[in-house]
Amino acid sequence: MAAASPRFGVWAPVHGSRAAHHDPEEPDDASWARTRALVLEAETLGFDSVLVAQHTMNPYDEARDQLDAWSASAALAALTHRIEIIAAIKPGLVHPVVLAKAALGIDRISEGRFALNLVNAWNKAEFERAGLPFPAHDARYAYGREWIGLVDRLMRGERVRFTGEHFRVKDYQLRPAGTGGRRPTLYVGGESEPARALVADHGDVWFINGQPLEEVAALIADVARRPAANGPLRYGLSAFVIARDTDDEAEAEHARLIALAERDAAIRADTRARTDPAAVMFAKPGLAQPDGPVRHVGTNGGTAAGLVGSYGRIAERLSAFHAAGIDLFMLQFQPFEAEMRRFAETILPRLR
Repeated sequence: MAAASPRFGVWAPVHGSRAAHHDPEEPDDASWARTRALVLEAETLGFDSVLVAQHTMNPYDEARDQLDAWSASAALAALTHRIEIIAAIKPGLVHPVVLAKAALGIDRISEGRFALNLVNAWNKAEFERAGLPFPAHDARYAYGREWIGLVDRLMRGERVRFTGEHFRVKDYQLRPAGTGGRRPTLYVGGESEPARALVADHGDVWFINGQPLEEVAALIADVARRPAANGPLRYGLSAFVIARDTDDEAEAEHARLIALAERDAAIRADTRARTDPAAVMFAKPGLAQPDGPVRHVGTNGGTAAGLVGSYGRIAERLSAFHAAGIDLFMLQFQPFEAEMRRFAETILPRLR
């Protein structure tokens, strides 16, 4: 069952634009200064969460800037007062003991507002160019399962003695443990079968890519029937919002962004060349669009969730997703700041 009232979050602009990279209305700005200002404003506007994606290089155009997720999350933890800070982490980049210690530190700085988003990676170049292994899809999930099992125990303050296929941890205990006697919330992304099993066994919240309501409801039904180790799971949805006074105005703006995104064909082709073809985010029909005309904009499903329309229509669609089980909507906009304000002014009041 979803919570009585939905929560709303924003994606931090850690690598710039989410929809089109040649938009004159959207700055090509992945700076700390912009992220700081945007997140502080989001908190003031009433948004509940911010997701800080982790990439060591810009995943869409490596010539562009990319903000570091974990140093930015630590700084945001010290600057904010209410908003939840969710930092993404790819297990293959950081040893579980080191990551658990960093997570507990940010959790203390934020006074319990910190969470992790476990993603098992799709950008091969990010690993291979650093000389790091990039196993096949299911092998990455097996590694991630062992990894998160250790991180979970360490963040709870347990004394860990473990010998597995990938890690050997000898009599390790981290202090202080999680704020208030609890570990940070674990969000898990991915829609493959290994990802679904992983969230049931270790997660608190499952992040789903933006897609139509009936597909989201089917995904939730599949995972909800599985025994969950940490109690009933909650569900989050990524979505790109285009809201206007009328449906026609919203569709016109969507068409503008699609036309701009068509100019990113070279970027999409380069991204595809560096992507694990088994990654569901790119392989699933309706989400993948490496070739041919652009059908939707935004990352992680984007406008495929259907949040394009009048203020009333978007509020209705959000309510329908919430009734299907979505607790947290992680939203994207373009131009980000202006459209985030529009959403807060015109749609949040209808849902609260």
